[in-house]
Amino acid sequence: MSHRKFEHPRCGSLQYLPKRRTRHHRGRVRTFPKDDKSKKIHLTAFMGYKAGMTHCVKYLEKREGKKVLKKDIVHAVTVIETPPMKIVGVVGYVQTPRGLRTLATVWAQNLDADIKRRMYKNWMTSKKKAFSKYAERFDDKSKRSVKRDLERIKKYAVVVRVLCATQIRKLKLRQHKAHVMEIQVNGGSIAEKVEWAHSKFEQEVSVSEVFEDNEMIDTIGVTKGHGTEGVIKRFGVSRLPRKSHRGLRKVACIGAWHPAAVKWTVARRGQDGYHHRTEINKKIYRVGAGAVRGIKNNAACEADGIEKNITPMGGFPHYGEVNQDFLIIKGGVIGIKKRPLVIRKTLIEQTKSSATEKVEVKFIDTSSKLGHGRFQTFEEKDKILGPLASKQRAE
Repeated sequence: MSHRKFEHPRCGSLQYLPKRRTRHHRGRVRTFPKDDKSKKIHLTAFMGYKAGMTHCVKYLEKREGKKVLKKDIVHAVTVIETPPMKIVGVVGYVQTPRGLRTLATVWAQNLDADIKRRMYKNWMTSKKKAFSKYAERFDDKSKRSVKRDLERIKKYAVVVRVLCATQIRKLKLRQHKAHVMEIQVNGGSIAEKVEWAHSKFEQEVSVSEVFEDNEMIDTIGVTKGHGTEGVIKRFGVSRLPRKSHRGLRKVACIGAWHPAAVKWTVARRGQDGYHHRTEINKKIYRVGAGAVRGIKNNAACEADGIEKNITPMGGFPHYGEVNQDFLIIKGGVIGIKKRPLVIRKTLIEQTKSSATEKVEVKFIDTSSKLGHGRFQTFEEKDKILGPLASKQRAE
C-alpha cells in the first residue's frame, strides 16, 4: 500500500503481549496501596467469588454546565460472594537494593484441612503430614520458637503481610481446597501490625471490616478463556473484501520481504482469553450481610414494600444461592462464575465526582435470571398467578 487516505490506529494493544494462558488461576496483587502510619490498622484486600449479575436503579443528580439533571437511572451490577476469610499466618519483609525480600514467616498453630489441601497436588493419596511438626515451634522452650520470628519481624521488617485463607467450603461448591493469599497490613507501626496479626490468628475477618459502601476498588482476576482464535476476534482487525482469495478473516500483509521474518507487532492467531488482568476504579454500591447471619432483607431498599434477599428467583445461573456476605459492584468484572476474584483498595486518590458521590440505590432486581423474570419474590408470583396445582395437592 503506497499511501492511505485516512488515519487508522493499530488494532489490539501491544502492552498486553504475550497473550498466553496465565499461570495463576486466582489474581496476583502486584502492588498494594502505600502505607500510612497515621491511619488505623486495616487490611488492603479481600477475596471473593463471582456469583452473577443483576441491575439496580439509583438516583442521579448531575450538573452539566448550568443544568442539573435529576433522574433515576438503571445500572448493571455484579454480585461477588465474600465469605469471611481466616488469618492463618504473618510474613515480614525487609528492603534490599533489588526490592522486598522475605525475612520470616509465622503460621498459626492449628490449620484447617482445607488449608492443608492447598499444600498438596493430590490430598486423598497424600499422608496429610503438612504442619504436623510445625506445632512444636509454639513451645516456648523450643530453639526455633515462633516468638523469635515474631520479634525479628518487629525489629527488622519494613512491610508486614498476613496470610489469609478463604472458606470455600461455606459456598457449597465442588471445590474444598482453600485459596491462600498474602494481604498487606497498613496503618500503625510495625510492632503494632505484628501484634494485631498475631492476635487475629485462626480468627475470621469479614468483608465489612475491610470495605464500605461507596468505596472505589480494583478487581484482579483471570478473564474467561476462549482457546485459539483468529486475528479478527483476537485483535479486532477488519475483514477483507468478500471475494478475497484464500479467505477473508486474515491480515492481508504480514510484513515486508526483508527482513525475512514476521515482526512481533503483527496480529497473528493464537490463545484468546484466560489472561491475568487488573481492572481499576470499580465502585461498591453495597456491602451486604449474608442470609446465614439471619438477614432477610439484604436486597431491600427504601422503596421496596417487601423483604427480599439478593439471590434472584431460581438462583444465579451456573452459581446458585448467595447466602454469605457479598459485595454489589457497579458494572461487570472479569472472569466466569465461581472464579476467585481479588478485591483491592484503590492505589490512587479519588477526586472525580462519580467516585466521591454517595450512591442512593432505590431498587435492586431479584427477578429470575433464567428467562424474562416478572416477579421479585415467589410470594409475589403466588399472589398474582395463584399457587401451583402441585402445591395445592401437597397442602
